[in-house]
Amino acid sequence: MSLDRLQSCFERCRSEHRAALVGYLTAGDPNPASSEKLLHVLSQQADIVEIGMPFSDPMADGPTIQAASERALAAGAKMRDVFHLTMSVRKARPEAGIVLMGYANVAYAMGYEHFAEQAALAGTDGVLIVDIPPEEAGDFDAALKAHALHSIRLVAPTSSPERRELAAKTASGFIYYVSLTGITGAEMGAVGDIRTQVESLHKQSGLPICVGFGIKTPEQAHAVAEFADGVVIGSHFVTCIAEHSGDESAMLAALQKNSATMRAAMNKGRAT
Repeated sequence: MSLDRLQSCFERCRSEHRAALVGYLTAGDPNPASSEKLLHVLSQQADIVEIGMPFSDPMADGPTIQAASERALAAGAKMRDVFHLTMSVRKARPEAGIVLMGYANVAYAMGYEHFAEQAALAGTDGVLIVDIPPEEAGDFDAALKAHALHSIRLVAPTSSPERRELAAKTASGFIYYVSLTGITGAEMGAVGDIRTQVESLHKQSGLPICVGFGIKTPEQAHAVAEFADGVVIGSHFVTCIAEHSGDESAMLAALQKNSATMRAAMNKGRAT
């Protein structure tokens, strides 16, 4: 695993005068076999694939991604499936960024060291745990660093100046800016306010800044791509599964269309 794969991804996007598309799906949704096909479709458009680790109490997520975790767990998805799916994407897309996203209980139950080891072996580049604040992340960060994995930080509109500064100092890979005060899938905040926050974070950190939570339309993706280094789209892609329940072909077709549309919207007209 190359510690610089995420960096190379952002550099490639900058050279092409565009933001990176960071696409999210929950591993194992609607079942591990279909999930593998869906992740491969998404990886054809996404520069960075964010793979959600299913969890029974995903408190930062809205109904759409909560339901995805429930479907995955009901289908029997385990962490070994998450790592298998990660490895499958890595083999198909050697140059893509891959980030695991989830909750502390998942890594804690495995043991931080074992979790980091398995994530690295599967081809992961970085990990984002939404409920470990930077003040309490020392042990987890150490485990990730020992296996050359990036520790990605969330920064929210409500983050204090002290927490923003600490996140900027301790993050690696990129910083994920939450575009709203709330859960995934809610309505995105005002673009002007988001831009101001991203510009402020750029002054605090030399890392790329990706914006997510609430980006649902091509127009929103395009607007955020004008100033962010990456645009994270999750719930919008997950709906392709829920809206075509029981019809794998329709899921795959819908995801292919939606991800290509978002990618095209982000590429269109960005200032050089």
